[in-house]
Amino acid sequence: MIRAFSFFVALFSVSVAHAQTAAVSTAATTSTSTTSTAGNLMQVTLGLLVVLALMAAAAWVLRRFNTAKGQSAAQIKIIGGVSVGNRERVMVVEIADQWIVVGVAPGRVNALATMAKQETTIFTDAAPSKNFSSWLAQTIEKRNAQ
Repeated sequence: MIRAFSFFVALFSVSVAHAQTAAVSTAATTSTSTTSTAGNLMQVTLGLLVVLALMAAAAWVLRRFNTAKGQSAAQIKIIGGVSVGNRERVMVVEIADQWIVVGVAPGRVNALATMAKQETTIFTDAAPSKNFSSWLAQTIEKRNAQ
């Protein structure tokens, strides 16, 4: 990121130097001939389009080749969490082969306990219904039976 920033600073300084040189040469030629306003407007517009295209290309390159985020996200997995207040949570996070129980509050994350990785099982109460109408009919029947 620092390299990209230094590249843009260098590019900007070169463009400023070129603009100053162009301004001096334009001032010299302006005394002998008049320039058209439409030509100047077209030159400014094309310059702006070139700068915007360079910025879009730089953003695309940085997004395309920045793989550091993808690797770190794969190493940490959230197993589960429970809200214990308005803005406080207790969460279980898996890092490598270890689970860490953490308390999360605004501006603060504390490790509460660590344990070895465990197998998780998902319990289901009933087989999922094929559609909403059959699920609703079953729920109404269960409620009327009680």
